[in-house]
Amino acid sequence: MDISSRNNVTVSGPEGGPVLLLAHGFGCDQNMWRLVAPVLAESLRVVQFDYVGSGRSDLTAWSEERYGALEGYARDVVEIVEALDLREVRFVGHSVSAMVGVLAAAAAPDRFASLIMIGPSPCYIDGPGYRGGFSAEDIDELLESLEANYLGWSAAMAPVIMGNPDRPELGEELTNSFCATDPAVARVFARTTFLSDTRGDLGTVSVPTLVLECSQDAIAPREVGGYVHAAIPGSRLVTLEATGHCPQLSAPEATAAAIVDFAGNRS
Repeated sequence: MDISSRNNVTVSGPEGGPVLLLAHGFGCDQNMWRLVAPVLAESLRVVQFDYVGSGRSDLTAWSEERYGALEGYARDVVEIVEALDLREVRFVGHSVSAMVGVLAAAAAPDRFASLIMIGPSPCYIDGPGYRGGFSAEDIDELLESLEANYLGWSAAMAPVIMGNPDRPELGEELTNSFCATDPAVARVFARTTFLSDTRGDLGTVSVPTLVLECSQDAIAPREVGGYVHAAIPGSRLVTLEATGHCPQLSAPEATAAAIVDFAGNRS
C-alpha cells in the first residue's frame, strides 16, 4: 500500500529544511493547520497528513482493531516517517496526537529529534493526585451522547472545545470538521482518546520537548500541562495567551511563533 496516498500526505517548505511533521487531533484533519502551515513552511519542511479514517485518507484502510488503540495511530506516524525516509523529525502533535507522538518516538527513536505538544493530555479522567479535567462519569456521559447522536454531539461540543464564544465561526468550523468524520470511525477514535491513560509513557521521552498550553482550555486544563512538563525531564512549558483547545486556529500567530522558535533552533 502507498502510505502517502493512504494518509493523504502533503509536503511544503524548502527542500533540505528541518522536517516538521504536523499531526491533527480527534475529529479533525490536516486542514486544521492551514493558518500556521504557510508560516512554518517559510523556514521548515512541513509534512502534513490525515490519520486513516480522517480527512481525505483511504477509508478502506481503517479497522477498529488497529485504531481502537493509540498505538494504531502511532503506527501511522512511524510508517509515514519511514516511507518518506524522514529523519531528525520535529513532531508537532495536537491534543491526543501529542501522546501519539510520544508512542511513535519510542517505537522509532532514531527518526525523531524533538516533540512539540499542543494541549496534551495523557489522561482525561481525574484520579488520586491527578486532575485530568473530567470525572469518570463525565467521560461516560460524553461517550454515550456521542454514540447516541454524533451529529448532535458535534454541534453541542465543538463550540465548547473551541472555547471562543465571541468568535462563533471557529466553533462552526470545528463542528463541520467533526461532522465530516464517519460516525463509526469517530466513535472508535473518541473511546480511544478519552479512555486512554499514557501517563506511564511520559518518562520514556528522551528528546527535547515543548509543551504548549492555552491559558484557558476546557479539554486540557493547565494542571495537565504542568503535569506533562514535570513528567518529561528537561521539557519546556509555554502558556499561550489563547483560549480554547485549538490555538492553531484561535491564535495562529502565537502558535506558529512558538513552534518556529523551538523547532527552528534544533539542528
